[in-house]
Amino acid sequence: MQRNVVILDIDYVTYENKPVIRLFSKDGDKNIILLDDTFEPYLYVMADDLDKCIDEIQNNFDVVCIEKVNKKDFQIEKEFLKVTFNHPQELAKNRDALRDLESVVQIREFDIPFYRRYLMDRDVIPMTEVVAIGDKIDSFLDLDSNKQDIEIIKLTDELKRSPDYPREFRILSFDLEVRNPHGMPNSEIDEIIMIGVSSNFGINQVISTKTNSDCRDDFVNQMNSEKEMIEEFVKIIKENNIDIIVGYNSDNFDFPYLKDRAKILGIDLDIGMDGSDIRFIRRGYANAASFKGLIHVDLYLVMRRYMTLERYTLERVYYELFGEEKIDVPGDRIWEFWDNGGEELDNLFDYSLDDVVSTLKIAEQTLPLNLELTRIIGQPLFDVSRMATGQQAEWFLVKQAYFDNEVVPNKQGANFANRAAAEDNEGGYVREPEKGLHENLVQFDFRSLYPSIIISKNISPDVMYLGDVDNEEDYNISPEHGLKFKKEPQGFIPSVIDKILQERFRIKREMKASDDDTEKKALNVQQQAIKRLANTMYGIYGFPRFRWYSFECAKAITSWGRQYIKSSIKKAEEYGFYAIYADTDGFYAKYKKKDKRN
Repeated sequence: MQRNVVILDIDYVTYENKPVIRLFSKDGDKNIILLDDTFEPYLYVMADDLDKCIDEIQNNFDVVCIEKVNKKDFQIEKEFLKVTFNHPQELAKNRDALRDLESVVQIREFDIPFYRRYLMDRDVIPMTEVVAIGDKIDSFLDLDSNKQDIEIIKLTDELKRSPDYPREFRILSFDLEVRNPHGMPNSEIDEIIMIGVSSNFGINQVISTKTNSDCRDDFVNQMNSEKEMIEEFVKIIKENNIDIIVGYNSDNFDFPYLKDRAKILGIDLDIGMDGSDIRFIRRGYANAASFKGLIHVDLYLVMRRYMTLERYTLERVYYELFGEEKIDVPGDRIWEFWDNGGEELDNLFDYSLDDVVSTLKIAEQTLPLNLELTRIIGQPLFDVSRMATGQQAEWFLVKQAYFDNEVVPNKQGANFANRAAAEDNEGGYVREPEKGLHENLVQFDFRSLYPSIIISKNISPDVMYLGDVDNEEDYNISPEHGLKFKKEPQGFIPSVIDKILQERFRIKREMKASDDDTEKKALNVQQQAIKRLANTMYGIYGFPRFRWYSFECAKAITSWGRQYIKSSIKKAEEYGFYAIYADTDGFYAKYKKKDKRN
């Protein structure tokens, strides 16, 4: 059978000692789980004697196959061994011993998670539509099509992308209010008193065990107990088949608290597409709340990466985005408003609803960019929304390396952190602003300065040369430091940035030519996502945990940047424009008439 589905989420399970990829998908309101048991984990081995290495591996490890493959390593053609294992756990268990073999120089791409490897190799893009062809089955392990109201398809063909743009996703925002008279909420004793929910398809309500004046009855949904209140929240998610659930600080507070209270009250939070409960997965330095096939986005984490503020409270972020004050109730007085009743309880209901309506508005403002980054990077929205911008750029490069037949370099290790701390990159040129009130200013701004420098000067570790050269004409040589970069061939990272910038310019031309407001809006989101990715590339050159880390490249970029800004300021002065402030990729200037006596 054939179905057109949108891929929301991915994981893998083990069946008969083999990994089986599960793709949680939807066709309209129908939940569909695709199964693929044809993909196997692998890594690459660099050896000083390939044939000897093959014998060593065969004698010491149980592997599916070993094959010699031609790949590029920093653009140099090399022969590697591709070693395929039966299961990702076997790869993880044996990689250190494999690295220690006598003939092995290095192992590569051993730390790419299996589900991410699948998405890259099969060119499957989350949050987009694909054509799925396979056999419909009734059950698989703990999946049951009738019991869980899902369709299970075992793929017989590789997924093919559909040209159709994805449909609108069903988004629900939520927020908990807790009665906590003793200070910080304690899930063992402090009950949940309200759960606010708001959706992009018409739901706006506060579920509570109390109600008050008639004027609040239009949005307050009263339950008899905290248990019924949580069960009603679960029911809303299931019956409305939510695609994306959003909260604000929900990884750190709302979902952990909800899980604790549900456990105490004997409630199953079985809102995953497969009927599974909430799980907490390590992402960075924190745990992230996850449901199978239901994407959870914590907007607090998103806003910390997308805005620079002194505080990241919901009230502050909402005001920054929309210029409006939202309703606020001091956290330490929520229990008093609840106990006092009357007007204060009405205010608490209004506050609870306003929280989720505000959260939904922030989601509608920011999710389009995150969805576009998900499609560009090719990793799940759940992961992308929790990645730092540098991680997003790195995974984009990892994906591009696969299509360029490049073997991805290893992370350079903690020992490089000391070097980065010891060396100081001067950074971009900054001129402190002249004090006073200035009028009739002119702004000079470089378009994509650092990405443009990387491309034009071919700044990339694979074309960098640190020694003496016979013919300097063949190199771009950085000011101040004399770092040399071959003019030919184009480096890997400049080539990737060049492609995505050209794509951005194409989209901007399309946007300018379009008369359709909806199309213009969609194209603008696409070009903003590409711009964000391209501008991140410079910063991660100087990050020691970046796979393509190069402190020399970072220094070269900023040295050329300082040169361009200073020379532009000097040139502007020849025409009577004097800079009063400069910062990295542009400056402000005012015109001063030249003295006629000069």
